[in-house]
Amino acid sequence: MKRNFLWRFIFLILTLSTLVQSAYSTENDNKAFDHSHKTWTLFLQKYVTVKGPASTVAYKSIRKDPKGLTKYLEALEAVSKSDFDSFSENEKLAFLINAYNAFTIKLIIDHYPVKSIKDIGSLFSSPWKKKFFRLLGEKRHLDNIEHDMIRKWFNEPRIHFAVVCAAIGCPALRNEAYMAAKLKEQLEDAARKFLSDKSRNRYLPKKKKLELSSIFKWYGDDFIKKYGSVESFLATRMTSDPRQQKAIREKKASVSYLEYDWSLNDTN
Repeated sequence: MKRNFLWRFIFLILTLSTLVQSAYSTENDNKAFDHSHKTWTLFLQKYVTVKGPASTVAYKSIRKDPKGLTKYLEALEAVSKSDFDSFSENEKLAFLINAYNAFTIKLIIDHYPVKSIKDIGSLFSSPWKKKFFRLLGEKRHLDNIEHDMIRKWFNEPRIHFAVVCAAIGCPALRNEAYMAAKLKEQLEDAARKFLSDKSRNRYLPKKKKLELSSIFKWYGDDFIKKYGSVESFLATRMTSDPRQQKAIREKKASVSYLEYDWSLNDTN
């Protein structure tokens, strides 16, 4: 009788020990990646200058002292596919947007000085196809993140104002990380700021013309899939005038696309 009690007691202790260890491991796993992306925000605040709807990056300074960038990239690369799969949808999207932007800066400083990101490639190789980093356990290039992950896994065309290509024609690189807790607000803010820049997007009501960034030519289908048409997306974001919104939404304005400025968004 005493022996049975002893074995039951030992079994209970072992079971409780296993449960505690499991809970401890799960807690540690959940804390393994910082979803506030604090390291990235501190880096951006130091090296990114935002002026209205545009921003510039101090690539030369980063190249001289890349420690902050390296620390964040190492944190990204340490995330396994199983870790990533446990993230919430907003955590996944924020992670991928920040990763794209961080690795883009890495690509630039690895080849700096350059006048354009396109100078890194050639007639036969694209800078966006260069496999120069690891993410989720595999060697990857930037197009993997944007097209094979973000655009494939998320029906969110506003990412085109968040993932940036180190060019003047691109939307601004924010000087704060994208975070799950306020991701939708950040994406909407990025979209509205980009559309407010008359050098890159403009509506001319008297001429009944929309002159848009080439982003809408390249990725128009993403906006059609989510909003029904590019114009439906633009209407309330380009003007506050109900009559003008109606004209845009009903496609009463002709659409043309502006030349894209691929010059590096370097801090002078």
